[in-house]
Amino acid sequence: MKYGFFIIMFAFFLAMFGYVIGRGWQALPTQGYWRQLYAGLSILLFASFFVALFLGQTMPLGMASAISFAGDTYFLVMIYLLLSFLAADLVRAVNSFVHFAPPGMMTFRFWWLMASFGVIAIALIAGNYKFNHPEVVTLNLETNKPKQGKELRIVAVSDLHVGFSIRKKQLQRYVQMINDQHPDIVLIAGDFFDRAVEPVVKQKMQEELRNIHAPKGIYAINGNHEFYSGNLKAVDDFYQSAGVRLLTDNVALIDSAFYLIGRDDRTNTHRKALKYLTEGLNPALPTILLDHQPHHLEEAEQNDIDLQISGHTHEGQFFPGNLIVKREFEQAHGYLRKGKTQYYVSSGLGIWGPQYRIGTQSELVVINLKY
Repeated sequence: MKYGFFIIMFAFFLAMFGYVIGRGWQALPTQGYWRQLYAGLSILLFASFFVALFLGQTMPLGMASAISFAGDTYFLVMIYLLLSFLAADLVRAVNSFVHFAPPGMMTFRFWWLMASFGVIAIALIAGNYKFNHPEVVTLNLETNKPKQGKELRIVAVSDLHVGFSIRKKQLQRYVQMINDQHPDIVLIAGDFFDRAVEPVVKQKMQEELRNIHAPKGIYAINGNHEFYSGNLKAVDDFYQSAGVRLLTDNVALIDSAFYLIGRDDRTNTHRKALKYLTEGLNPALPTILLDHQPHHLEEAEQNDIDLQISGHTHEGQFFPGNLIVKREFEQAHGYLRKGKTQYYVSSGLGIWGPQYRIGTQSELVVINLKY
């Protein structure tokens, strides 16, 4: 089943690539070597995406990072060229009936391609800037449980995807951002790792996590990418060495004042039901739930959860992905309230794949929770 899915996806990407190559070839002039340069560079970059995906773990970090960046960037460019060429084909189809465009289809194709390159370049520059300048989202919330006259300053992050793409220097910046918010507690809502644990361990990233200052501790849950790493034991060992408590279908009572519940990722089809995790808890105390993927939000409401924090969606990461995830999830990004339960779905501090935020944002979430 796994290999069948990969074959189908590879065939889809290959067909997309063939279409983009073909339309670009037609648009470029026959004189000189522009067509050959376009095709050769496209093939090289397309291949680099898969080289980084499957062989990146075996390469030196610098090489893997460079190849990954090049391949991921081309993958995004290919998507935008696909959309552009489809739009051009639509214009040509309409023109064949209405005849609104002047003759000279080769000229039209060439200048359409040049305009596409220009727009894509601007989008990439702006998108990379947005990725490298995360926003701080601040929420002031309170629970409906009996008030203790206390306030908890939570810094929540998700989807850092550190490894050979987002490396130790970037993590240092993230840690500084976290400390600048003076948190009481730090919550990592899954997908701290990207594709494997080894690049993270090699770079000794646990040293950076140990620099986080949070009096009430640092807690994390697994996301789907922790499962993709294929080594959950290494994930657990890393967090222990970093001074982070990993919650996998268990509950932490903190300061005898509130509960923190960490669900294992739904990739684990045998994870415990939320109803089981909340059994026997003091109903007068606030409950904060970490659940990486924001599916079935009604479960938190049904189990008297005060606040659920999730990630996973990246808010689609780049246009038009943000439009797609809005249709897939009840809440793809941002704040939601259902009954007495409040939710925040983060678009993520890091990123998977192309390091561009186009129509979305990288973010660190600060929640001032009164209880």
